[in-house]
Amino acid sequence: MSGMPAWRFTMADADLWVVVAFMQRLPALDAAQFRALAERRATARCDREDDVEATQRVDADRGRLALAQYACAACHSIPRVVGSEVHVSPPLAGFAKRQLIAGSVANTPDMLVRWIRDPRSIDPLTTMPAMGVGERDARDIAAYLGTLH
Repeated sequence: MSGMPAWRFTMADADLWVVVAFMQRLPALDAAQFRALAERRATARCDREDDVEATQRVDADRGRLALAQYACAACHSIPRVVGSEVHVSPPLAGFAKRQLIAGSVANTPDMLVRWIRDPRSIDPLTTMPAMGVGERDARDIAAYLGTLH
């Protein structure tokens, strides 16, 4: 809990290496060079999603790690995921046995993926934030939550 965010699930490996390369060059950049790099990066699209085949496989163990990476345990208590002791949202123990997600929609893997990725599309008044979770990560998280009986 150092406060330094983990980027494994929010950035692709190639993007992580771009950050490393940037940090190595940063001390030598003047303002104009920095601005030119920032403008070039702003025009490039960074696709964080893995290929379609990878998003169709699910990995519950990876999902448990993703829950930690996205800091879900800052609000929820989640079995086998370390987080804060302040839980402002429902605990996720026994999630697989629940009939409904957020008390409103059927607890199915596809609906859970949708909830994880865009909770306000299901409940516009929810306090659950959209965390920028990609398709593969959401499927893996849903697979892990599906193991919580």
